[in-house]
Amino acid sequence: MGNRGMEELIPLINKLQDAFSSIGQSCNLDLPQIAVVGGQSAGKSSVLENFVGRDFLPRGSGIVTRRPLILQLINNKAEYAEFLHCKGKKFVDFDEVRSEIENETDRITGSNKGISPIPINLRVYSPHVLNLTLIDLPGMTKVAVGDQPPDIEFQIRDMLLQFVTKESCLILAVTPANTDLANSDALKIAKEVDPQGLRTIGVITKLDLMDEGTDARDILENKLLPLRRGYIGVVNRSQKDIDGRKDIRAALAAERKFFLSHPAYRHMAERMGTPHLQKTLNQQLTNHIRDTLPGLRSKLQSQLLSLEKEVEEYKNFKPDDPTRKTKALLQMVQQFGVDFEKRIEGSGDQVDTLELSGGARINRIFHERFPFELVKMEFDEKELRREISYAIKNIHGVRTGLFTPDLAFEAIVKKQVIKLKEPCLKCIDLVIQELINTVRQCTNKLGSYPRLREETERIVTTYVRERESKTKDQVMLLIDIELSYINTNHEDFIGFANAQQSANVTKKRAMPNQVIRRGWLTINISIMKGGSRDYWFVLTAESLSWYKDEEEKEKKYMLPLDNLKIRDVEKGFMSTKHTFAIFNTEQRNVYKDLRQIELACDSQEDVDSWKASFLRAGVYPEKDQVENDESVPADTFSMDPQLERQVETIRNLVDSYIGIVNKSIRDLMPKTIMHLMINSAKEFIHSELLAYLYSSADQNSLMEESADQAQRRDEMLRMYHALREAKTPVSAAPPGRPPAVRGPTPGPPPANPVPSFGAPPVPSRPGPSPVNAYGSGTLEPLQAPPPQIPSRPTRVPPSLPPGIPR
Repeated sequence: MGNRGMEELIPLINKLQDAFSSIGQSCNLDLPQIAVVGGQSAGKSSVLENFVGRDFLPRGSGIVTRRPLILQLINNKAEYAEFLHCKGKKFVDFDEVRSEIENETDRITGSNKGISPIPINLRVYSPHVLNLTLIDLPGMTKVAVGDQPPDIEFQIRDMLLQFVTKESCLILAVTPANTDLANSDALKIAKEVDPQGLRTIGVITKLDLMDEGTDARDILENKLLPLRRGYIGVVNRSQKDIDGRKDIRAALAAERKFFLSHPAYRHMAERMGTPHLQKTLNQQLTNHIRDTLPGLRSKLQSQLLSLEKEVEEYKNFKPDDPTRKTKALLQMVQQFGVDFEKRIEGSGDQVDTLELSGGARINRIFHERFPFELVKMEFDEKELRREISYAIKNIHGVRTGLFTPDLAFEAIVKKQVIKLKEPCLKCIDLVIQELINTVRQCTNKLGSYPRLREETERIVTTYVRERESKTKDQVMLLIDIELSYINTNHEDFIGFANAQQSANVTKKRAMPNQVIRRGWLTINISIMKGGSRDYWFVLTAESLSWYKDEEEKEKKYMLPLDNLKIRDVEKGFMSTKHTFAIFNTEQRNVYKDLRQIELACDSQEDVDSWKASFLRAGVYPEKDQVENDESVPADTFSMDPQLERQVETIRNLVDSYIGIVNKSIRDLMPKTIMHLMINSAKEFIHSELLAYLYSSADQNSLMEESADQAQRRDEMLRMYHALREAKTPVSAAPPGRPPAVRGPTPGPPPANPVPSFGAPPVPSRPGPSPVNAYGSGTLEPLQAPPPQIPSRPTRVPPSLPPGIPR
């Protein structure tokens, strides 16, 4: 009986193929298989029909096989066929099998020669077949017909490569004998993916159609274009035989007679023909499965381990169980709260390494975006002096003032403090948007239950919007508090005495030589001057330098920060980057002959971040100039020396006090938002969200699964059970050699195969062969010695099929 475990290897792989095809996934397992490749009309379909002994494949002109056909042959007493897409239906009439293949092909590809990589699974049970699995692939073509796209040749090629590039796939390269072997499409693609010829089995068809006086003996003896697994010749029915419905058994008998009677082939007749090809493929596929079993075992095990956790909750799944729904709802709400808090507070698990998210983005708003917005609201020097002069004159009225009025100081300060409302409200809006985005990211895990996800987003977002109004009211209250009392006794306030002594109060820069930021920026320069280039920038408290790369060895330029300001630049029509510019307030060239240099970043966030870094270095944005404003009276700046001193004094006082207010607001804004919005939202999610969910809808409607989730669960369970079912026989399969293939006693072994495509034959070794390469015993194609072939056969082998004359 042989080794029963080995006899079950091919049916085992068939079960795996069926399981994975039914769920539309491969589980990333490359199953051992034989792919049949060849050009159109090479005879692939005839070879497969001869294996089965029935006419069942579509035929016609042009491309007929338009979807991969996974053909599983199973030795069985009864003869019938089954399709995976027609479960439970047995086809006894093989004409119906052909119609079903055509209909299923047209269902996916249309009826006008389109192709598709989705396979058709056909299983044929018959007493005339050996266990074998082959994949019939579309024939390679050159010209598009029907509604085929112009690149049909490349589409078919890509489809073939999906199968034959896998190391677990044997390649059955079918080539007609009446064409030059060097032009074989099948051998060409096989050589690309299997240059050593280790996985390729050559099949030569149409030997009976060769020109008179020619033969394929050198090819079949593996001399012309050698393959490790050699070549086998077959003779199929002619088109006339097919049209005349010639019986395949009679055709097989005629094939055997052809090889026995042909002077060039009769010495190798026992190693030619369809029956021998079928037995050889059975043995080679069995051996191939045995060789790949260790890797298949390990892959199965790793796949099972990865699926264990995912299917754990599905094993005892009952869709209508209220207890399960209650438990799932509680777990999901709790997990949502944990995920929200982790995204806000930060955590070490599942860190996003591609971009900022959650709390990190809010932190950037607090400490980069908001300070930058405050700086943008800083007063314009000329406008401020104009306002101060008007205030002083209006306070004095008809009198000529001898002293600097403090009322002018309070009026200007209050006007500047009121301007802080806009950046504060903008900061709240930015934080609100980030909170809503964080809520949506956290509800992604609720995607299995659309209603629950929708209600959770709605409830939490509504609560955040409610807190928005309270937070804005509180921030406006802070501004009003600042307006209610101007504290001139503040310890940081400069005071009138110091303001009068200081003609100009210069802003202190950061500590000398302190590096504030490093990073890549693009310098936009016109194409005529060399084009845009990326450089590594280093911003310190005193200068901006750029280098060739991060090693900072080759410095390209160093730009002092004195008298520099930044301005916004509109993004170019063809540019995808966001741009800002640096310029000199004294109208000097900044870099070479450029009055300003444009620096570009990939995103607006990067631009804002760089601007905030420049602020820390003392480089501020430009202000709108009003020098050319015709509405301003011409005598505005014609001030007497006394008024000029008063304006300068109040200007310094305003500068000092507004700096105190800004510092206070920068400190209080993040605290207010955190307390009234973010912490409050976290508390709401942990303590009240569940109650709101129960009051908004009943539990059953909330926990209704999406169709995608139900399908995914079914697929996961089918995949899990398929892998578990496969694991047992695969793990139990013995590591030994496969048993003999039962069948008639074969003839002499073939010539010794050779190492690779195009390599010279391996020298023959004397001595008898310990193992029969293609008959009983184990297949050893790399070790079988060449037979001693007589120059002329001495007799006709006695074991002829009935009906063939000797």
